[in-house]
Formats: sequence, structure tokens, C-alpha cells
Amino acid sequence: MIFFDDFKNLDRNNVGGWPKTVKVTCMVAVFAVVLLIGWYFKISNQQDDLAQAARQETTLKQQFAQKQAKAVNLDALQKQLADMKVMLRQLLRQLPSKTEMPQLLTDISQTALSAGIDTEVFEPEREIPKQFYAAEPIKLKMVGTYHQFGTFISDVASLPRVVILTMHDVSLTPLKKPAKGQTPSAGQLLVLEGTVDTYHYLDGNDGGKPTKRKGGK
Repeated sequence: MIFFDDFKNLDRNNVGGWPKTVKVTCMVAVFAVVLLIGWYFKISNQQDDLAQAARQETTLKQQFAQKQAKAVNLDALQKQLADMKVMLRQLLRQLPSKTEMPQLLTDISQTALSAGIDTEVFEPEREIPKQFYAAEPIKLKMVGTYHQFGTFISDVASLPRVVILTMHDVSLTPLKKPAKGQTPSAGQLLVLEGTVDTYHYLDGNDGGKPTKRKGGK
């Protein structure tokens, strides 16, 4: 136990006189402490960075797999997009053109007249251009029965061109309120009042600029 005896008899004021074994042991201990401190402040931080990089690698691999799957199907997706654009153009071409709108509005008005509806107001307003088409609001006030309005809608749907009527702010009320306790009859006159939109496609010459028709606001 000579080694431990050397530590017991150390003179702190005479470090140079310590035994060689004690000096070596102290140097090793100091080196170990310095190494431990260096690991704690340097290597542990690097281990955290490594763990974060590993998590980021996993995320990037997942993103790469997703993008690779899209890239493999890119040709099919592009063809599908092209087919959808062709289909959209075909559907838009079924709408009336801008030059056909005056005649179309006349046809709608004549269709209401043929159904027996009394048209008090039929005023096309300023058109609203969209990306591929334009909406043309029509302010109207019509008087007729349920049966007449049903005939009117059916006949409009039978016009040569595809006619879409979108109603907003439209009310349908009895022309005369029935007497108290009286049930409304099927032939009772109703007032349809409000605004409907019809549409036409925009060709290359329209330029997306709104136009104002005669009688419009």
C-alpha cells in the first residue's frame, strides 16, 4: 500500500518534491477532468446537432420520396391537365358568344312571352368579365303562374345554345295576397322580381373589358 501512503504524506507547499507516481496520477486526473469538461461543452453539443441532422435527414427522405412519386407520374398528370383544359374549352364553347348575346336575350324574352308571362322589366346590365367567361346580369320583373314559370324555365333550357340562369336577390310573391283563411290556388298570379345572371364565353377579341348594353346601367 505504498502508493496510498505517498498521498498521505504529501506536502502541499512542496509540489516539486512529490513522488513521481503521485505526479503522474495527478496529471492523469487533471487530463481526465479537462477531457470530461471538453466533452460536455463541445462533444455533447455536436451530438445534439447530429441528432437534429438525423431527424432532418428523415424528413428530407420523406419529402424526396413524395416528390419522386410525383415526378414518376408527371407525364400522366400533365396529360390529364391538358385533357381537362380541352374539355373546359369545349364546355365554354357551348355557351353563347358575345355577338350572340343580343339575340339570346331576345330569345329569353320571347320565351317568357310564349309561356304567357307578363314581363314588366327586362333590363340587361353591365357584364362582369371572369377568367374564361363573362356574366351578364339581367334585372327583371315578371308576372305569371307557377305553371307558366315552369314552362318558361323548361323552354329556356331547350334553346339552341346552353343558357345558364343564376338567380340572386330574387323573390317570388303573390301578386295579390289571398284572403284570410283562403288557400292559394294553382292559377294564382305570382311576381318574380330580382336579378339573374346569364353567361357567354370570352374569345381572344373580348379583352376581358366590360361592355354596356342598351338599356343597361
